[in-house]
Amino acid sequence: MRHLVRFGRRVLVFGIGAFSAWLIAFVVFDAADKRLPLLLAVAATYAVAAYLVLPRAVRLGARILKRGRVPSYTLTGDGLPGDPVNIALIGTRRELHAAFERAGWSEADKLGLRSSLKMVRSFLMNGAYPTAPFSTLYLFDRGQDVGFQLPIGDSPRKRHHVRFWGLPEGHAEATLGEPEFWRGSPIPGEDERALWVGAATRDTGFSLTHLTFKITHATDADTNAERDFLLEVLRGTGLMAATRTHLPGERISIGKVNRYITDGYVAVGELSADGADPLEARLTATT
Repeated sequence: MRHLVRFGRRVLVFGIGAFSAWLIAFVVFDAADKRLPLLLAVAATYAVAAYLVLPRAVRLGARILKRGRVPSYTLTGDGLPGDPVNIALIGTRRELHAAFERAGWSEADKLGLRSSLKMVRSFLMNGAYPTAPFSTLYLFDRGQDVGFQLPIGDSPRKRHHVRFWGLPEGHAEATLGEPEFWRGSPIPGEDERALWVGAATRDTGFSLTHLTFKITHATDADTNAERDFLLEVLRGTGLMAATRTHLPGERISIGKVNRYITDGYVAVGELSADGADPLEARLTATT
């Protein structure tokens, strides 16, 4: 039965790919070709395919193939694999902010025209921008809910940073293992307990993307080292309990303290509201 389900998913993904190719070739290009010179029609078709059709098709295919599990990587706006998922925290948004504030990290500005121009200026002038925006990566079919960063020196080109996507605790517990786990869900409120799935990486400079040649940050390939660094930072705040490990793609128990990473695992810790170790607090309450 498992093999039949897997085969059915692959057929469905193939169908999505075939439909996307048909849509681009016989709908988008045909419409553009009737209204524009050939060169402009090709350019317009490329833009629609690369920035609208294919990214959505790739994200949908990834959701079908890996549904019901915590994923191993994020997706870029082009639908390509992005930063690996290597950490998750359990707690409220307020606790999440408190932990990173105590650690000395800053929340990233929202990506927009003003913040983008400020980022370009800081890149060119090599000036500090401790709340620089992040590019948008996708998980659970939406861009990140919040991101935090710690500059390395005064250069805007080097920084530790992490993106988080929140799933309300009840939603995550009820849908883990179901298709709904991958579908859009309400963004957790300030005091609503949630599973915050994150991707932590270290920027080392800037480069051009391989396919679209956009200017972007270059990242250290060793995301495991960045995961371990972030865990130590969070433990140092006194607002996170100990962690354990899970293999990537394995299902996790939201109510327990787990860990899983990207050299084979991803990391999960539980946050505390008042600075006390949440695990110790629970043990004390039962004695």
